[in-house]
Amino acid sequence: MLGGRLQPGSFVPDGRVEAVYPTVNADASARTYSVDSRDLIRSIRAAEALGLELVGVFHSHTHTEAWPSPTDVRQAMEPSWLYVIVSLKDGDPVLRSFRITDGKIQETPVVLEI
Repeated sequence: MLGGRLQPGSFVPDGRVEAVYPTVNADASARTYSVDSRDLIRSIRAAEALGLELVGVFHSHTHTEAWPSPTDVRQAMEPSWLYVIVSLKDGDPVLRSFRITDGKIQETPVVLEI
């Protein structure tokens, strides 16, 4: 899960990820994922303790491109969230971020700040 802040006066994330909360894939599958409910609750509480909100989710595609699969699109229930995918298909990780609204995929820029 990804933690961040909302734009002032709205429910829309400001686009920055300030915290990452690893979660277990409750599906225990290499093809599908769902967040373990206990990890979801832990992530919400950890974000709130820092004054943050959950603003997205991340997962890997081990054998395909960093692009939302039909399953990813079908499971995307939060239109303002960031859906981050890391592809391991070609060895070196490829990270991309998306917003998915009503089945439409829009790529969002990724800037890493160190």
